[in-house]
Order: sequence, then structure tokens, then C-alpha cells
Amino acid sequence: MNTPVRSGTLPSDLRSVALGSLLGLAILKFGNPVILEQQIGVPGPLTEWISRPWPVRIGLILFAILACVFLLRSNTLSRLRQSNLPGWITWPLASWAGWQIVSSFGTVDSTLTSLTLPHLLSVGAAFIMGVLAAQTRWQPLLFGLAAGSILCWLQAVNQHTVEFRVARDMLLTGEQAGWTNITPAELQSLRENHLVIQTNGVDVANPVILDKLRRARVHGTLVYPNALAGLVALTFPVLLVVAWLRTGSMRPLIRVLLLALLSFLALGSLYWSGSRSGWLIAVALVAVSIGRIPTLQRYRLILTLAFGVSGLVFFAIRNAGYLGKGATSVAARFDYWKAAARIALDNPVLGSGPGTFMRPYAQLKPPDAEMARLVHNDYLQQFSDSGLPGGILYVTWIGGTLIWIWKRQGRTCDPVVWALLIGTTGWFAQGLSEFGLYVPALAWTGFTFLGILAGLPRQIASTPDNSTPHPPSGS
Repeated sequence: MNTPVRSGTLPSDLRSVALGSLLGLAILKFGNPVILEQQIGVPGPLTEWISRPWPVRIGLILFAILACVFLLRSNTLSRLRQSNLPGWITWPLASWAGWQIVSSFGTVDSTLTSLTLPHLLSVGAAFIMGVLAAQTRWQPLLFGLAAGSILCWLQAVNQHTVEFRVARDMLLTGEQAGWTNITPAELQSLRENHLVIQTNGVDVANPVILDKLRRARVHGTLVYPNALAGLVALTFPVLLVVAWLRTGSMRPLIRVLLLALLSFLALGSLYWSGSRSGWLIAVALVAVSIGRIPTLQRYRLILTLAFGVSGLVFFAIRNAGYLGKGATSVAARFDYWKAAARIALDNPVLGSGPGTFMRPYAQLKPPDAEMARLVHNDYLQQFSDSGLPGGILYVTWIGGTLIWIWKRQGRTCDPVVWALLIGTTGWFAQGLSEFGLYVPALAWTGFTFLGILAGLPRQIASTPDNSTPHPPSGS
């Protein structure tokens, strides 16, 4: 459906463009977890500002300024009322945000909590900004978001084709030459970044780094491969659908090439990330979406089953070695999850404090278990960090919102809304095994999308008369 264009639409468009630009910038510069803030220095020369990640505090300042633009308006409350959000969504959100503040007073590590708390409050603001953006024209925010996503995927492709191979060859050649082929300053930099370590007093290439470079699991501009897979699941569906609709007037060959390039960058990034959870989520999203294509609706069940089975078979073949070794990363996650449950039961009211899982886990983990800074499950981490009240409020907010949105939008005939819906749902599902909530690039985007979906009016269900895709709402 098309949203009427009101007077004053231009400022609304500019706000959406500004929000999308910040989200795109976050993908490029704020792709590390907030608890790693102290490990990310402020870039120096201009080249470092371009090539290196930025401290999250810079993003929080920019985000706070933009949030003020969205929220500090005379008609903000009336616009929120117009969204018809039920109280069992808004009250858990407000209560969860308040409880994060309360929990911070009982933290076991004030430094980690001081880094995490402002970010957690910002994701609540991102949700509200998404709700407000949906009241006018929200799609302009996709321009900046598309730019950030595509540049991230380009970086991932470059890592696979060039960067990792060159870096591995450099380390191996340097070790063979006794590091005489590089300057002392370069060698010191390699040591500081743990690319070179000392063994028996001899500088050698870090075998862990060499193994990672050999496996070449790409991560783009984000913290690690599974975060990149989460970005693909979150943004690629809606960007692909909008690209399909917006290129309708182009020559067929050019249109196909542009869509193929976009798909190659996104799906190539997903494949080369080696993310197993990302692959399973992608299979599920495509299988669910097959029936949305009008020409395939008659064969929906057969095609869904065929694609789902094929995707699972390919997954099993590709990961046969990993599965044969006992799925070590899954076993490690069970250690994190059991520890998170133990921490929540030991501290049922306040938890250990926002962002502090690593402190009690260091005491609880088995001697041979891997150390972890985060739970790798956003929902369990809420119970661990902010106690039973914080966990229950977060699950109620996210679960209730998604259920409500699916009831309102699940049968939409608007392809853009559908793509936004499945991508957002897929990303929140990944939160069962990852920590996207604590990565600003992903959290701000995911919660903005969730707010947009919650703020959009109920969509018309598909029927034989209205199942043909049409321009998206707000266009």
C-alpha cells in the first residue's frame, strides 16, 4: 500500500536517509562487540580512519544525536500512539531498558558494564526510531544501508580472493627468511598484533593465524564470519527485492547483471564465511519464501521440501569433517550456555551486570574449555547479565513483537515488507547461537527493522486478485 505524502515529507525523508547512512557507516566501522571497545584505538592518519574500525563511542555519539532528531519532536508521542503498538510490547521494552540500569548497580565489572549499558539502551532507541520511520517514508534509509552492506561484502570477497592468501604467503616467507625481508618496525607491528609469536626465543608465524588464513573464512568489516552471515540474512532479502523492483525500467540484460552481481556479493560472502548457522538460516528463509512467488504457489509444498532437503544434504556434505569431529563449536557453545544458566540461577535478581558474562565464566568454565567473552546466545546472556527479570522482559519483548508482527504482516502481498520480515526474523533466530545484540552494526540495523515492521499498518493478505507484486509501501 502507498503511504500518503504529507506536507513536510522532505524532512522525514532526510531523517530516514540520515538513519540509513548511520546504519551503513556502522556496518563499515562499528562491527566489533561493544565489550572490545578498549582494544580499538582512535585512528590517527586519514588512511586509518578509512581502513580501520572506529571506537563504538563515536557511533554512540552519532546515534544519540540522530535519536534526538527523531524523538525530541512535539508530535512524537502522538505518532507512537498512531502505531497502535500494544502495551505488552511497549511495557516490556521500557521495563527491560530500566532493568538494565538497575542491574548495572550490582555489576561485577563496572568497566564492561559502562561499555555495554549505553549500547543496550541504544537498541531500544533504534526500535522506536524504526517505529517512527514507518509512519512516513522509511525506504530512503535503504540507500545508506545498501552502500554499507555492499562495501562489506566487497571486502569479504577481497579477503577470499586476495587478502588472506597474500597475508599467509607474507608470514610464511618472512618466517623462512628469518624476518630479514621486513623492517624492524613492521616486525614489531606483527608481534603486537599477535601475527608473530616467540617460540624458544625464535620469532615464528602464529600457527593459529596461519590456520585461519588457510581456511579463509571471510568476515568483511565485521568481527568474525558468523556476524557477516548475520548481516547477509538481515539485509540481503530486502535489498534484493528493492533492487528487483527499482530496476524494472532497465534493459533486461543490465537488470539481470546488476541483480546477479548483488547476489554474488551477498551469497558469496555467506558461503565463504563458512557459517553453519548462517547457511541453515538461509535455507530456511528461502524455503519459507518459495510460496510467495505467484508462479510457484501451486507447487509450494513440493518445492519447499525439495529445496529444504537439498540444502540440508549440501550442508552435511560440506561439513562432513566438522560433524565427524563432533561439532566442536556446538559443544563449546553448550559450555557457555550451561554457565550462563548457572550464573542466572546464582544471581537471579540482578545477574552479573550488563556485558559481564566473561567474568563469572572464567571461574566456572571447565579447565579444558575455551574462554569466551559472550554467551553466543543473546537471550541466555540477558538472563546471565541482568537476572531473571531482565531475561524474561527481553524474551517477552522480542518474542511478543515478532509474533504480533507475523500476525499482522505474515500474509502480506507487499514483497518489500515480506523480505524485511523474513530477514529480520532470521537474524533474531541467529541470536539463539550468536551475539549480534552486542555488535552495534547488526543490533542497530536489526532493531530498526523490527521497529519498522511493528510500525507499519497491517498488510493486505495475498489473494488470487492481489498477489502480483506492486510498489512497496511508502514509495
